[in-house]
Amino acid sequence: MKGLSTKISKGLIPGSVLVCADNSGARTLMIIGKLGRSTGRKGRYPKTGVGDLVMASVKSGTPQYRKKKVRVVIIRQRQPMRRPSGMRVRFEDNAGILVTDSNLAVGTEVKGAMAREVIERYIKLAGIAERVV
Repeated sequence: MKGLSTKISKGLIPGSVLVCADNSGARTLMIIGKLGRSTGRKGRYPKTGVGDLVMASVKSGTPQYRKKKVRVVIIRQRQPMRRPSGMRVRFEDNAGILVTDSNLAVGTEVKGAMAREVIERYIKLAGIAERVV
């Protein structure tokens, strides 16, 4: 996985609720755990932020996805993050999009803005982004 140019403040933990921002059929997601390397203290919740890959449970949506575990990339978070230019970016909601095992998007379009840090790490997701902030 490619590193990021920005220090992302990790604002989400297991149990956090996300809005599904793509047109895959899922509506609301709840984070179950973080995928990949999770450094931290024993017993501490693994924190995640924009551009991280997580496992989530679909809480509402079409019957095809309801009560299923899915892989999600976080594209927006309410917690402000600081960019190297000194600018701080924050979004109105916490949102993610469903991805396959090869990190390709399940949906064909993304509703709302997507953070630039996600595009740096997952190039293929740039094609379905409505806006990149």
